[in-house]
Amino acid sequence: MSPDGSRSGGDAARVGIGGPVGSGKTALLEQLIPRFIGRGTNIAVVTNDLVTQEDAERIRRSGLIAPERVMAVETGACPHTAIREDPTLNIQAADLLEDRFRPLDLVLIESGGDNLASTFSLDLVDYWMFVIDVAGGDDIPRKRGLGILQSDLLVINKTDLAPYVRVDLQRMVAEAKEVRGGRPILLTNCATGEGVDAVVQQLSRDVLFD
Repeated sequence: MSPDGSRSGGDAARVGIGGPVGSGKTALLEQLIPRFIGRGTNIAVVTNDLVTQEDAERIRRSGLIAPERVMAVETGACPHTAIREDPTLNIQAADLLEDRFRPLDLVLIESGGDNLASTFSLDLVDYWMFVIDVAGGDDIPRKRGLGILQSDLLVINKTDLAPYVRVDLQRMVAEAKEVRGGRPILLTNCATGEGVDAVVQQLSRDVLFD
């Protein structure tokens, strides 16, 4: 349950992971899963794709979590539709996982890749992260997309690529801080796991209240 009492139903905290295509949402998910399991957190996962179950199958094959704890939602339309305009399918998937594996502590809900305007409905999640990557350019924070401005946690991923794509990482972070009004920003390299422990700690404080 979030501090403001906005709950979608059930007892588990529901955390959304959104961001543009290729930003590293699934890679972040793969890094988060073993860390939460290692902490004794009872978790499940919902993934979203347009007309496939590709991300869900990737997680199921990873060996990181029991395959039956991963559910796929095929949105059939723009990814933001199923996490914002009408999140019914995702709510049903999360409810079903909670019924099957009660008492769950945490449901991680990964959106399909979308643009900077993508947001999560608070009918669906208690808290949401937005993942961008340095390869997308250091001007992303200046574009002031809703995901940048409104997400509870902004994750800047692929920090190792900054020198290869001529991105001024310090400026990118500074400009993100300027537009986010004090909301947290964390840097990660999900290929190696660098910075992911800080994401786990942030989520543990903010939604699990550990």
